[in-house]
Amino acid sequence: MILEMDCGNSLIKWRVLCEKTCASMGGGAVDTPDRLLEELHAMESLQLSFCRFVSVRSEEETQQLSMSIGNDFAIPVAVAKPSTSLAGVTNGYDDYQRLGLDRWMAIVAAYSLSKRACIVLDLGTAVTCDLVSREGRHLGGYICPGVPLMRDQLRTHTRRIRYDMASAEKALTLLEPGRSTVEAVERGCALMMRSFVATQVAMAAEFIGMEMDVFLTGGDAVLASEAINNAHIVPDLVFQGLAIACPQPGRS
Repeated sequence: MILEMDCGNSLIKWRVLCEKTCASMGGGAVDTPDRLLEELHAMESLQLSFCRFVSVRSEEETQQLSMSIGNDFAIPVAVAKPSTSLAGVTNGYDDYQRLGLDRWMAIVAAYSLSKRACIVLDLGTAVTCDLVSREGRHLGGYICPGVPLMRDQLRTHTRRIRYDMASAEKALTLLEPGRSTVEAVERGCALMMRSFVATQVAMAAEFIGMEMDVFLTGGDAVLASEAINNAHIVPDLVFQGLAIACPQPGRS
């Protein structure tokens, strides 16, 4: 079994894959390494042989997590590293080490799936957009607040905006003008996000041409897909890139 992890600033997303079939055997998201270890040890018949992960956390936190997993399960652990090129993609940042590793994994995975010009949109707490040319040159990208950040900013700076997530989900069943605060906020944020995504796709055509693939990943990928025709929704795009960057020892 292979353990894969995507360690963001706030959550650690993880899954366990069957070594032979690559089918998911479990997974989730936790806020601390200790909680991750608890959930792993609670899995029945867990027999890990390898771990790979990508992390945007500090070097100290990343190293500690690597050691904890390696020691607890007595397995080799591979951590994705920055690179100037990988799997036919050239890193487009002036300082290649400054490109977020989760973004880099998603970019590499998307180009490996597409083999032509593509745009990669990760719609989570923040929204990132990256452009890749037909030749595999990463042209750079854009970052803006995602729906969770926009929502939280309104809640923080506007005293009367208070509602729960159940109300937020119900408000998004329609996008007509809101007749309550929760409807107005949620629909407004959703429309801003969709407008940003549609603008990015239109701008991408100027840089990489009309013949391109659009990849969506992240928690709001489905919501954004309604603004784009023929987009590819790939929830595990970062994990797919991680498998390319950190193949299992003994396998190419």
